[in-house]
Amino acid sequence: MSYKYNEWNSGLLSCCDDMSSCCYGFWCCPCLACTVAGSFGENRCLPLCDICSPAVMSSIGIPLCVPPAGLSLRVGIRHMYGIKGSLCKDIATSCVCVWCNWCQMHRELKIRKKGDTVVIQQPKPAAS
Repeated sequence: MSYKYNEWNSGLLSCCDDMSSCCYGFWCCPCLACTVAGSFGENRCLPLCDICSPAVMSSIGIPLCVPPAGLSLRVGIRHMYGIKGSLCKDIATSCVCVWCNWCQMHRELKIRKKGDTVVIQQPKPAAS
């Protein structure tokens, strides 16, 4: 059984594909991150872990450079939509360009949500 993997609908640096996502992310990255978490069905406050966890962990002597919420949402989105990638690439993306990561996930969810349609079919009446 072979499974066909998809690509991300936009590249990591494809801000011109959806300027509103990148402008939103640039001016208020925490707001964009919370929007992405909510759109994916997670608690909107989840991205606050990315802000709070490094400070808390380093205060007890454990350095933390991987943003846990950004990484977990990226992996979740990739698995839900069958997008090519690996955990290693997800970690690198989440660490190297945090804003670009959130913007790419926001664009992906917007595109995927547009494609979701609900079809309601009424049963046909029985022929007499």
